[in-house]
This record gives sequence, C-alpha cells and structure tokens, in this order.
Amino acid sequence: MDLSNFSIEELKKLCVDVRKKIIDVVLKNGGHLASNLGIVELTVALRKVFKDEDTDVLFDVGHQSYVYKILTDREDRFETLRTLGGIGPFCDPKESSYDHFISGHAGSALSAGVGLAIGDPQKRVIVIVGDASIANGHSLEALNNMGNIKNIVVILNDNEMSIGKNVGILSKFFSKMILSKAYMSIRKDIKNIINRGHFGRKISNAIRRAEYSVKNFFLPVSISENLGFKYFGVIDGHNMEELLSVFEKIKAEEGPIFIHVKTKKGKGYKPAEEEKEKFHGVSPLNTNKVSKKIYSDVVGETLVEMAKEDKDIYAISAGMVKGTGLKSFFEENPLRSFDIGIAEGHGITFAGGLAKRNKKPYFAVYSTFLQRGVGQLIHDISLQNLPIKLLIDRAGIVGEDGKTHNGLYDISLFITLPNFLLVSPTTEKELKEVLKLSANLSQPIAIRYSKEEIFNLEEDEKFEIGKWKEIKKGKNNLFICTGSMLKEVLSVEDLLKERKIDGTIVSAASICPMDFDYIKNEFSKYENIFVLEEAYQVSGFGSEILNYLNDIGINKKINKIGIETGEIPHGKRGELMEKYGLRGVSLVERIEGKL
Repeated sequence: MDLSNFSIEELKKLCVDVRKKIIDVVLKNGGHLASNLGIVELTVALRKVFKDEDTDVLFDVGHQSYVYKILTDREDRFETLRTLGGIGPFCDPKESSYDHFISGHAGSALSAGVGLAIGDPQKRVIVIVGDASIANGHSLEALNNMGNIKNIVVILNDNEMSIGKNVGILSKFFSKMILSKAYMSIRKDIKNIINRGHFGRKISNAIRRAEYSVKNFFLPVSISENLGFKYFGVIDGHNMEELLSVFEKIKAEEGPIFIHVKTKKGKGYKPAEEEKEKFHGVSPLNTNKVSKKIYSDVVGETLVEMAKEDKDIYAISAGMVKGTGLKSFFEENPLRSFDIGIAEGHGITFAGGLAKRNKKPYFAVYSTFLQRGVGQLIHDISLQNLPIKLLIDRAGIVGEDGKTHNGLYDISLFITLPNFLLVSPTTEKELKEVLKLSANLSQPIAIRYSKEEIFNLEEDEKFEIGKWKEIKKGKNNLFICTGSMLKEVLSVEDLLKERKIDGTIVSAASICPMDFDYIKNEFSKYENIFVLEEAYQVSGFGSEILNYLNDIGINKKINKIGIETGEIPHGKRGELMEKYGLRGVSLVERIEGKL
C-alpha cells in the first residue's frame, strides 16, 4: 500500500480502519492483539516516510508486525492469519519479500540488522524492538556492535517502560549516589517519618516517582554517549504529526540512530488497554468454549502443593508465568519465584546456582525457547551434574504460532547430554508422579509435555524412572509410545484392529534412561516394532532405541513414527497432528504403510 500521497487526516482514518481489521481478525482467529494495536500509528508513519526500495524494516519480536502485513502485500489475505495455509503470525521471508528476516524469537532482529546494514551500506535498515526484547542478551550484544554503522536505525517501541539497567557515566554516578550509605540512611529516616500519616505517604510516593523519573532521565544520555547513537525521544507513538516530523528528520541523518517511542498497548480497544497481559495473546473468541485443563495447569497446581511442604522448591519463568501455569505459585510464594524475562540461558545457569546451594529449582520454559540455552545446558548443568528440574512446556506441535514455536528438538538434544534424565509423561497422573519424584533427585531432569488437554487411564501403574508399562497386550506388533502418543495410539486402536493390526501398546515415559530390560526381553517376541514420538524423529527416541539394539547385537527393524521435517507450519494443533501422520486415520495409514 503506497501511503506517500496520504494526507494527515487520511493517515489517521487509515489507523482507525487498520485497528478495526486487526481486532476483528484476531478475535476470530486468535493471535497477538494488544501489542499490534499499540504500534498502528508508528507503522503507518514509517510506511508514509520511507520507501521500500531503499529501506528494510525488521521487527523484534514479529508478533507486532500485523499492521506491517496489512500495509505491505497481505491486506487481502489478512483474514487467513494463523490458519492452515494462511499468512503466519510472525515475519517470514518465505511469506513475503517485505519480510527480511524470520522473527519468532526475541533478540534476533538487531543482530540481523547489523548484518544487513553492513552487507549493503546503500540501504537503510530500521529495526523496531520491544522494551522486553531489548533487554535480551542477544539484543544487548548487537547494540554494542552498532557504534559505527551509518545506515541503521533502532526504534524502541516502549509500551511498558520495562527497560533494563541503565549504563553510562552519568547513570553510574547517579546510581552510586542512590546506593551510597549516606543517601540510604537519609532515605530510610525520611521514609519512617513521613509514612506515619496519609499526607506522609503521599510525599513518600512522590519521592519514589521522582527517583524513578531521574533514573530514567539518564537512559537516552547513556545510549548517546556510550553506544554512539544519535538519540531522538521520547516520542508520542500515537501522535501522527510528531512521528512524521521525527522520521522526516532522520531521513537526512547518518546513523546509528536510536528513537525512543512511547506507545500504549491495546490502544483503541478498551478491554486490551485495561488488561494488557490478558490481551497480549488471545485465543479465538468462542462464547461456547469450555476451558479444559492442560498439562501446564497440572504442573502449576502440583508445584504449589509441593512447595507447601518443601521450602527449598523455587520456580523460574522466562517471561511466561501464566503460559507455563506458574501464576498461582508466584502469587503464593513470591520469595521463591523469579521471572527472569527473555533470558533463557541465564535462567538455566541461575537454576544451576540455586542447585549448588541445595535448593530445588524448577524452570518452566517453552521447548522452542529452551533452544536458546543449549550452551548453558551443556557447560553449566550437564558437566557439573547439577540437579535442576526443567519443565519443558509446549513440547511437540504447538499450533497457530507456527514453525518458530514448535517444540521438535528437545528429545534429540537431551538424549545426547550426559547426566540428564529425560521423561515424557503419558498421562496426568504420571506427570504428577514425575514432578514429585524429581524434587529429591541428585541429577538434572527434563520433563517434556505437549500443549494438550490432560489424559488419564482407568488403571495405571506407578511411574518409575527407567521402566515402561504395558497398557494393552497383543500380538505381532509392538507400539512403544512416549508422551502424547500413547493417547493417540489408544484412540485409534479400534481402527487398527479393523485393518487386522493387533499389538501390544506400551507407555514409555522414561526416555533417558530407557527400559533396557524390556528391550532385551520383549522385543524379540514381535514381528514389527513401532516407536511413536511427537518430536523430530531424526536422532530421536526411535533412533536411540535402534542404536541400543545395534550395541547389544539384536537385529530388529525399528519403525520410527515421529515428525519427519523440522518445519511445521501454523494451523490448529489437531489439523497439524493429522496432516503429519500423528493422529486419527492418517496415523493408522502411516502404521499400515510400514507393515
């Protein structure tokens, strides 16, 4: 959409129309609402001032790019957002030439921007980064590398003022003064006096606000002086005239340039303005939908119960307290709860430090984001055999968030890490048992579970590490099912029998270690062996079983049924499970095709 000839009034009307479109589509399809409503004027102003042929725009994170999608080449397809075969939830060069870098995880755009800017000095690169993303370690490393890049612009979309620790001479001076013994003593004495009455409390609050304001005053100075940026800000991100004026000015300026824009999350939609966190990401609006318990809920409830008896249990989240089910734990145990923000690597090593002090840290993290802590898992945890407890949420196929968010690689990773136990519970009961058992382990454990409604068996033996359980006894075929795949196989048992496919169904929650005795004693009794896992099957659970058979000299073919590609698109989880042969008739046909 070419906005170069739009008047101010036309631009403002466009903002209203874009907001309405986003609200309508996101409430129908689900997606990120509040962040996109807050960035409408900013995106429109950028599209008005800068030309596509000489400017590349990157978003960090890409969940705030809906406006950009509408204003580029996807307006007529925006209704398909997050649906199978439709446009995706984040930026993706495979979707559009206007998307210059993939952007599902926080912290990548600034580094990519450095590469793009240096790679083509004739093209301006504009990176729009959120106030949480800019505190990511990856982002800070990139900022440190931008000092001499003349064709780069960083726009901080600040909708919560959640900015990390200030840097620079003046900031350090002020911080030193704030933390000095004399200042702290005076501050304490004044606080004790003025808090005695209602009027005193007003003064105390005023002092607190003033102190906060003065600290933040030094942020732009720090950026300008220490990182080499030309600073513009703070800009009202909803004032079209002000945005256009600043963008026109920087067109003629050499960089690096840093623009600090203040926006309001959820702007233009009252529910989202009032409950920013709730409307950050929303599910499709369905008044008839009954909320069902998922495994994340079970994790949260069980940890709350455990923490009442065990005061050494701590919980860690990387900016996903609600998503990982830890909200109640954080509310009931504030001194043992830590939201470390978008810093998964730090979270892992932090948990390791707690474990060294004989605490019991549970780090709940989405599988896709855990990938960013691989170095720490190896160097800090595995080599020292520190008994942290990783709760790997959203393992397997996630759904509408698409290929950047599926949890496909955790099994392949953890089976290679020394000292780690890896468990993928097959039922709610088993998950609770694993959580309680994990508290007193002397080695690290990773517990993976899918974004799925809970499942239970009528009769279920107690979970043991390194032991599998036969759920149904049969002949000829053996089905080794880990995690969600036990439910999937049991749900098609009748269909399999209709096609004359009978077999023993095994619950194999313990991946590392495997049940070596069961493999040695039982595998030879069956003609066909299937290993089913909701994960990337290359170097996965099936491969590990095959390697073990080879090591002990048993010549048996293993039929691996997992995810054959590492790039699963966006769509409803159920649709994708069927599409990739892990559910329903498609699973039956996949099994039948290997006989």
